[in-house]
Amino acid sequence: MKEIHIIGVPSDYGQNRRGVDMGPSAIRYAGLKEKLERLGYRVRDLGDVMVPTPETRHIEHQKLKYLKEVVSVCEALAERVRDAVGSGYTPVILGGDHSIAMGSLAGMAAAKKQFGVIWFDAHGDMNTDETTPSGNIHGMPLAASIGIGHEALTGLFGIRPKVQPENVVLVGARSIDPPEAELIRQSGVHVFTMADIDRMGMDAVMRKAIELAATGTDGIHLSLDLDGLDPMFAPGVGTPVNGGVTYREGHLAMELLSESGTLLSVDVVEVNPILDHRNQTGRMAVELVESLFGKRVL
Repeated sequence: MKEIHIIGVPSDYGQNRRGVDMGPSAIRYAGLKEKLERLGYRVRDLGDVMVPTPETRHIEHQKLKYLKEVVSVCEALAERVRDAVGSGYTPVILGGDHSIAMGSLAGMAAAKKQFGVIWFDAHGDMNTDETTPSGNIHGMPLAASIGIGHEALTGLFGIRPKVQPENVVLVGARSIDPPEAELIRQSGVHVFTMADIDRMGMDAVMRKAIELAATGTDGIHLSLDLDGLDPMFAPGVGTPVNGGVTYREGHLAMELLSESGTLLSVDVVEVNPILDHRNQTGRMAVELVESLFGKRVL
């Protein structure tokens, strides 16, 4: 049986709404470790990556806000992920904003894994310092991980690219900036929008996504942004977008990925307890991870 290592990354440097740094605590409070253990896994919680306090920093680059801090946090996370995967463990990484995924993917690449990525998100996260309307780096991690953008991000941990775009699949997209859309079209990344899910159904979308991400690889990293779900089910996120994935569609997506036997690692990001209702989104995150690791009705 594989052992799961939980790694917290309480960082909100990648965005401008405070509170997401408390996401790891909210997910832990919802019983993640205990519920995974009930499924029969050995689980170790390795604690949190050290993150400096934002109030002690200043913004040097308006188009790359908190660049040095984001890179520092991601490289520290990459070391932990590399060590976990290299030792045969499955990392479950708790964010924090979505910029931390650059560290997750850098660690996977450093562990010499050939992997694909399913990026479950309302947004494209394919901006760069040249296209960003906000300067927030949580809108850039997917672009950076396939080698597009500022060198400080694309070259993070000395590996570029972290993953090949043909093995990257964005699922649930419904809010993409026009310049970002052009980058996506040029990049070779595969995208299934909410319109595709409406037409095809989540079953067909996820089966195709798994096929694309797994082809020619050792397995799949899931980057699970809770704003991929409709705000009705996950209100505690910084950038909610109406018309998202339903409760059952989300669970079906996790169940299909679980059944495929391809999962290597997962990060769970953008849970913001300040904006939540009685930890509804933290509990939703735990439920989805349970499905991802095999929980079923029968």
